[in-house]
Amino acid sequence: MKLTKILILCLFFTSHYFYSQTDIQKTSGIFYKFSLATTLGINEEYVAFDDSDETLINPSALFVNNTIGFQFDKRTLLGLNFEYNWHSQQGLHFFPAYLSFQYSLNKNIENSAFFARFGYGTLLGISNDFEKGNMYKFGLGGQFFSENGNSFLIGLDFSRKRFGYKTLEGLSSVSIFLEFMVF
Repeated sequence: MKLTKILILCLFFTSHYFYSQTDIQKTSGIFYKFSLATTLGINEEYVAFDDSDETLINPSALFVNNTIGFQFDKRTLLGLNFEYNWHSQQGLHFFPAYLSFQYSLNKNIENSAFFARFGYGTLLGISNDFEKGNMYKFGLGGQFFSENGNSFLIGLDFSRKRFGYKTLEGLSSVSIFLEFMVF
């Protein structure tokens, strides 16, 4: 009986030792992504070489996004997004819920990748302050990987929102985004 216990312990520790020595790179699975983005606009009240505190470029919208999704391989992922959008110049609030698809354009992905992404969904009217409608999004950017599999993403997004009575009103914007992805 003692010999059996010793043999099982030896097998357990040697198998654990060999498994821990192999560095398996994760290429598919569930991920979470957090994003901040802003749309920049030209300040019409700016005067060059004036001593006022005015700047030439001002942020005109803020986007805060949470994504949970599935990465199929190194190049392809699909995400479910919940986002808060505030357009300060127009005084509009949006809460889009949409599906996004991202595809890396590089064939060999080591430390970084160039990607294109698309999204389509609905603008949820969670209260009277939020507009209802639909939206779509297209973006290009770069993804930079860390050693532990997480990554940073930076790029540009074009979004188009249709809202209002019979979705006759529209709002288009180009935003700069910075994201952190936990894989």
